Amino acid sequence: MHPDQQPYAKFTGKARLDRSINSLLGIIEGIAIDGRINELEVSYLNIWLEEHEELRDLHPFNEFGPLVSAALSDGVLDPEEREDIVWLCERLRSQEFYDQTTSDLQRLHAILGGIVADTKITEEELRGLSEWMEQHPHLRSCWPFDEIGSLITGVLADKRIDPHEHDLLSSFFAEFTALLDSKTIVKAPVTEPESGQVVGLCAVDPEILFENRGFCFTGASNRFTRSQLEHIVSRLGGTSHASPSKKVHYVVIGAEGNQCWAYSCYGRKVEKAIKLRKEGVRVVIVHELDFHDAVANY
Repeated sequence: MHPDQQPYAKFTGKARLDRSINSLLGIIEGIAIDGRINELEVSYLNIWLEEHEELRDLHPFNEFGPLVSAALSDGVLDPEEREDIVWLCERLRSQEFYDQTTSDLQRLHAILGGIVADTKITEEELRGLSEWMEQHPHLRSCWPFDEIGSLITGVLADKRIDPHEHDLLSSFFAEFTALLDSKTIVKAPVTEPESGQVVGLCAVDPEILFENRGFCFTGASNRFTRSQLEHIVSRLGGTSHASPSKKVHYVVIGAEGNQCWAYSCYGRKVEKAIKLRKEGVRVVIVHELDFHDAVANY
């Protein structure tokens, strides 16, 4: 865990356990959304279990962890085993730390990761995803629910997925994979308010100015502490802010993300920045690497 996250990580342990249940439920749904589970998808689930080894002895992980391990011991996840895992996850899900909307968004992220687990996205899987979304209308207006819906509608308009569309979907879905999920997202889409166009979350080759510009940092940097980043901004004539607002011109996402975020790959500040953008506020979301390049060239 990144040093910046350690002071408060001990307060989020139970919340991360709840998130792991929602993620497992979503992965199971995602890999089986077309009614079939292949070898690559089983492998993906096994890797997820290995990455959560540290939770093995903690409740409630210690209840469903052994069940999943036993189900995968023969390298196959049959329908009955899948139903047993989903049944247990549903009963162990808690709303102590996350409300229904947040829990279901965590689940949706994992579904996307499960769909892309075998590196191939089919029309059948997209239709299954669309049906799941229709059953969860309370997620409308919550990013990235609407963007997913727009992409599915556009791709399936001609009832086929061409190579370009497949690459687009794979790149997008992989941003929410439940493996290495402390890494920050980069290409996941948002809808621009003026044009309605779906574009990438982080700006591509953004022009970053510092004089009289406001900056907000989120997630862990792989180079500097938060205070060092804020000092750099101050030295170059800018100001740092704790949260996105109309005074903030740039939200800089750290490359290391934050294991304590509710959604792992992005946090509250990114969500707020997206909301501001949809309201017409000109806030640019940039990746840490682009920030470093701008500092070097300033």
